[in-house]
Amino acid sequence: MRLKDKTILVTAAGQGIGHASAIACAREGAKVYAADINEETLSTLPGECPGIEIHKLDVCDRAAVDALAKKLPALDGLFNCAGFVHNGSVLDITEDDWAFSFELNVTSMYRMTQAFLPGMRERAKVTGTASILNMSSMASSIKGFPMRTAYGATKAAVIGLTKGVAADFVKEGIRCNALCPGTVDTPSLRGRIASAPDPVEAEKNFIARQPMGRLATVDDMTPMIVYLLSDESRFVSGQALLVDGGVTI
Repeated sequence: MRLKDKTILVTAAGQGIGHASAIACAREGAKVYAADINEETLSTLPGECPGIEIHKLDVCDRAAVDALAKKLPALDGLFNCAGFVHNGSVLDITEDDWAFSFELNVTSMYRMTQAFLPGMRERAKVTGTASILNMSSMASSIKGFPMRTAYGATKAAVIGLTKGVAADFVKEGIRCNALCPGTVDTPSLRGRIASAPDPVEAEKNFIARQPMGRLATVDDMTPMIVYLLSDESRFVSGQALLVDGGVTI
């Protein structure tokens, strides 16, 4: 039980990586609080893994975030997983696209961290460590991808946010890292494939950019997520960790 006696909050837990992470953490012994704006997808979690506690949450709503922070006990781990993938070059990005991308992909993480970090600092005084994990991407400061300008800019900002939080609180036992996945087979990706002019070709192109020759699964991500939320990574902070099937070799 790698997360025994730990309390962990996962956002965007209704589907995809967030959903799989909530289950993986619970199976490793954590008390998991799973949050998502979509109550329908979130509602399946307790049946899949008893003991997970679900909470409807819009991470773009400051009052809702603050209310949840007051409701929950101090956390050992926070996984900021919520995000949005904009498709288009810089010439295709509207002001609203740009603002929403940063609001959901970056500002929500600032908001969640600001709300839950005080409790985590108190928790770290007892346990010695607490962990914040932010969802970034290989499409960020690490590598640029066509038609991902807004997305890449936000995910680069996530890495900057991660390093800043890590530097500010490292002496208090607070660790902060960023997960940078490759192309993961999630409902979000399937939606982008389906909306392409040629879905079959789009899927082939997504697969082709992985040197390992396949899309990642959510189960390819969860071992790293559990590691970064566990005490096994107690000497790791301020890092952007790639799980990308070799794309950035």
